[in-house]
Amino acid sequence: MNFNTENKLFDFVRGFSVDLDLQTGLSTQKETGKRFLSEMKGMYYDQSAYEKEVSKKDALVYEFHDFRVPETDGDLAFGSSIVYPGKVGNEYYMTKGHFHTILSTAEIYYCINGHGYMMMENPEGDWSAIELLPGKVVYVPKRYAHRSVCVGTAEPLQTFFVFRADAGHDYGTIETKGFRKLLVDIDGVPTVIDNPLWK
Repeated sequence: MNFNTENKLFDFVRGFSVDLDLQTGLSTQKETGKRFLSEMKGMYYDQSAYEKEVSKKDALVYEFHDFRVPETDGDLAFGSSIVYPGKVGNEYYMTKGHFHTILSTAEIYYCINGHGYMMMENPEGDWSAIELLPGKVVYVPKRYAHRSVCVGTAEPLQTFFVFRADAGHDYGTIETKGFRKLLVDIDGVPTVIDNPLWK
């Protein structure tokens, strides 16, 4: 089975390669998915700071490149995400975060550019925050929700990710409950705090 996307051939049966541009993402000329601040309602704990920021400018918080990989258990989904520098109050820009629909799915993230953290937690309440720097790989274990957080002030955080193609994404749990822990700027230092809005 062949997939033709913007005149590029992705052969999921015989293999293919993709050029990775270290500054701007995957060089496929494919439009990226985008998340603007207005689409992050309920993700930041300081709601008044959030409303103030959105009213000033609906900033681009993050974008992602992916490929329409067949959603079968033998294929691997992959792509790149870019989280931009910025804050809402003292909380850094971040991805929404998600569990996988197939909860027993692990995921790999490779940091290409920038400085950030991978925030992770499982349904039982175990959590961790792993620093992301260029050249570093983070293994997200099965059963862990995860989100990327950009703590840099000048460069975006860019990562390359891989996971089983049929895993799916469960954003609803995070949109409803939030993450137990948040990463905030306290006197210029990324600091993990309890989420006062966690349900």
